[in-house]
Parts: sequence; C-alpha cells; structure tokens
Amino acid sequence: MTIIIGLIIAGVSLIGGFAALGGKVSVLWQPYEVVIICGVGLGTYVVANPIKVIKDSIKSVGEALLNKVPRKRDYLEILGILYALMRELRAKGRNEVEPHIEDPANSEIFRRFPAVAKHNALRTFVCDYFRLIIVGNARPHEIEALMDEELSTIARDKMKPYLALSVLAEALPAIGIVAAVLGVIKAMGAIDQSPQILGSLIGAALVGTFLGIFLSYALVTPLANNIKGVRESRMRPYIIVKQSLLAFMNGAAPQIAIEHGRKTINAASRPSIDEVENETMSNGAAALADNVQELNQKGAA
Repeated sequence: MTIIIGLIIAGVSLIGGFAALGGKVSVLWQPYEVVIICGVGLGTYVVANPIKVIKDSIKSVGEALLNKVPRKRDYLEILGILYALMRELRAKGRNEVEPHIEDPANSEIFRRFPAVAKHNALRTFVCDYFRLIIVGNARPHEIEALMDEELSTIARDKMKPYLALSVLAEALPAIGIVAAVLGVIKAMGAIDQSPQILGSLIGAALVGTFLGIFLSYALVTPLANNIKGVRESRMRPYIIVKQSLLAFMNGAAPQIAIEHGRKTINAASRPSIDEVENETMSNGAAALADNVQELNQKGAA
C-alpha cells in the first residue's frame, strides 16, 4: 500500500508542478517513448537473468506490494514450535522426538503451529538441524558454521531479484538517452519543417531522457529497496531458529534458548516475554491434554 501511495504522491507532484510552471501536460504523453524504454529494459532484463530469477522477481514485487513480512503471530509460532521440540527432546529423549522430525506433515506438534508447518523451507530448516542434534555427533561450533553457510546461500538466492532490479535501475537512464537519440534522429528528418513542428519533435525526444531517469530513480530503485527490506524480514525466522538452537546445544533450557531467538526480532514486531510465555504454556497445556488422551485410549484398549 505504501508503494502505491508513494507513486501517487510522486506522480501528482510531478505533473502538477509541471502544469503549474505553464508546461503542456499533453507533451509528456509519448507512448512510443514508453514502448522503447520499457521494451528495451524488459529485453535486457530477460537477457541478464535466468528464468528462475525472472519468476522470483515477479513474486518479489507481489511480496513488496502486499508487504508480506512475518508478523508477531508468525514469530510466536516459530518460538512456540522450537520450545515444544526442545522440551520434547529434553524430557522424552531422541526416540520420541525423531518421528516429529522425520514426518513433520503428520506431526501433532507441527499441526499446532500452522505458520511453520505451511512454510516448507523453514520447516525443512528446523527439521534438518534438529536431526543433527538428535544424531549427537556434531559440536555446536560445527553446527553454527553449517548454519551460517546455509543462511548465506539462502540470502543470496532471496536477494537475486533485488540485485537484478538494481542493475536495471542503473541502466534505465542510459536507455532513456537511447530513446531520446532516436527522437532527435526523427526530428532531424523534419529539419525543413516549421519551428513549431520541429520544437514539438525535439520536446518529444527529450521526454525519453525524462522517462528513463524518472523510472530509474522514482520507481525501480525504490521498488528494489522495498524488495530488499521485505526479503531481509523474511530471513529473520531462520536467524531465530539458528540462535535458539545454538543456545539449546550449549546447555540452555528451552525457555532460555527461545529467548536468544526472541532477541533477534526487531523491536516493532518482537513479542514480549509474557506473550511468548503464554504461547509456550498454552501449547504445553495442549500437549499435556494430548498425552492424557493417548494414555486414556491405551488404558481403554
């Protein structure tokens, strides 16, 4: 929403200011200049990037427009599932936890936290490192190094649309100059026309330069920066998992371990200690009810 509001403010200010200066707004309407600049920009974008990045760029624009970043509820579920798994591992041992890790789709713990269960990449990340903890042969600093390498790889993949759009933004002013040169060539072909016609053609040619600069600095660059911010926010859950698991591997109790993860959340979205405690306690109560029901079923059998 903020992107659309910003574009409206920029567009109204631009056209309104130009009209207030006495300029003819109709001169700015040069559809073929737009075709040249946008067409060449899109073509070079396709040349420079594989189809996977192009598809991810479309997806990233949608994420930026809708501001699809993790909310407080998402963070609470991440901390909740980490607490539940760590508590199970400490209280019941590896054999009891392993089924949850090996088959998260049918795990009662994962079902209680749908935000994590539906996030395939994050769910896999959690399961992979709990599996390494269950194996028990890896030391904390080795796990940390492995996590850092994987997070670096994930970040590179997620930032490809931002980098690709940044390169396009840098190229757009030059593409605008190309469109302007084509317009000047057209104007030179009408050098024998009246000054009024010639001036109109030259003005139309200069619109190409204007459009290239405007699209670069007022549209594509801000959009790319917004995509970067959204993608960085979507990386935060992985950092939470990393810090919580490392603290747990170094001997911290589950409640203390998730506090290490909670502290990595930005202040605006960070749940309070009481909110985290309520989340973990409520799900702990649910787990206790499940266990009682299971015992009752066994007794009835």
